[in-house]
Amino acid sequence: MKHPDAWRIKAILTGSAGNLVEWYDWYIYATFSLYFAPVFFPQGSYTAQLLNTAAIFAVGFLMRPIGGWMFGRIADRSGRKTSMTLSVLLMSMGSMLIAFTPSYHTIGVAAPILLLLARLLQGLSVGGEYGTSATYLSEVATADRRGFYSSFQYVTLIGGQLTALGVQMLLQQVFLTPAQLHEWGWRIPFIIGALLAFVALYLRTHMQESTSFEKSKKTREKGSLKILFRQHPRAVITVVGLTLGGTIAFYTYTTYMQKFLVNTVHLSIERATIITFFLMLIYALLQPLFGWISDKYGRKPLLIGFGVLGTLFTVPILTGISGTSSEWTAFWLILIALVIVSGYTSINAVVKAEMFPAEVRALGVGFPYALTVAIFGGTAEPIALYFKKIGHEPWYYWYVTGCIFISLIVYITAKDTKYTSYLDKDLTVPSS
Repeated sequence: MKHPDAWRIKAILTGSAGNLVEWYDWYIYATFSLYFAPVFFPQGSYTAQLLNTAAIFAVGFLMRPIGGWMFGRIADRSGRKTSMTLSVLLMSMGSMLIAFTPSYHTIGVAAPILLLLARLLQGLSVGGEYGTSATYLSEVATADRRGFYSSFQYVTLIGGQLTALGVQMLLQQVFLTPAQLHEWGWRIPFIIGALLAFVALYLRTHMQESTSFEKSKKTREKGSLKILFRQHPRAVITVVGLTLGGTIAFYTYTTYMQKFLVNTVHLSIERATIITFFLMLIYALLQPLFGWISDKYGRKPLLIGFGVLGTLFTVPILTGISGTSSEWTAFWLILIALVIVSGYTSINAVVKAEMFPAEVRALGVGFPYALTVAIFGGTAEPIALYFKKIGHEPWYYWYVTGCIFISLIVYITAKDTKYTSYLDKDLTVPSS
């Protein structure tokens, strides 16, 4: 006899697996840019080369609002399953393009142009992935474990970065020399990503549709920006506000931190990779714990905790990391920061999903989030590198602090969605 929640666990695992692959494909760009920056941008200093690759990383974010709108619309009109399947297919195309693009020395300016095109495709894909997967995982969870189950979106999101770092460590420590990695070895993880995306594509074609979507099929107006902004303007603004500080902090302590350890703390790429890997592993394990806490005590206390601690300790933490020569000191400071950020990342998906009805949920979660991430999360690394280039790196620490403080005001004034959730109105158990 099957466990009554067997279908639910299978749905969460299937949705999460595809999410991990998508984010692995997204993060290998940032992880391996330390190696391929000179391949596409051979002129200038190392910081300038990183700045060029970071700029393309940021441009990829510009496609995320379009992806959030396009795939959110598909998810609300044609189903979460359809949207998630199409997004992972698009991601595989972007990874394959990066893997086989010749160097600048071979095809000239066409090389960075193709790199840009690939990141635009991936930005479109990941922009749709977040909103739809957040919606799906929140919808298939039970009311009393919604924070816990939906936290697996960030477990797999972080897991994607963790997998990217794991692949990098294996290539660095076991299979390739530094020269081989710089010359051609950096292409291997993109090929792996493209192949994994096809595995995720298979899993998603066999996943079960959300019952919340099935229930909303008869609704005439679905997945419309007009309906979203006309009927839920406050929720849209709230999504922007609660995302602002969280996305800046997340990208600072995850994707940018590895470069920060190399470029500012002056650790080797190999040592920075190992430190970042174990930090991301602990960070991923923290997400379900914080999600469980939110199920017990509400979402708002965690968000306010992140806002207060992030406002007070961002400058001391980043200043301490930049001034240390000890790997262990850097490790513990970054870990403290990640514990603080977990108050946001563990529950931000479910908080947003709880703010919208099923007929515009994927669009409501995905579009304003993607817009905010494009403007602030995607520019975090280029801004940090720019301030370093002009000799005022601490300015970035205060910039992050200011963004978190703005979000703190939103956290304090917003309702606790655990007790006002739209998901409670459409939660049903399938008959099969």
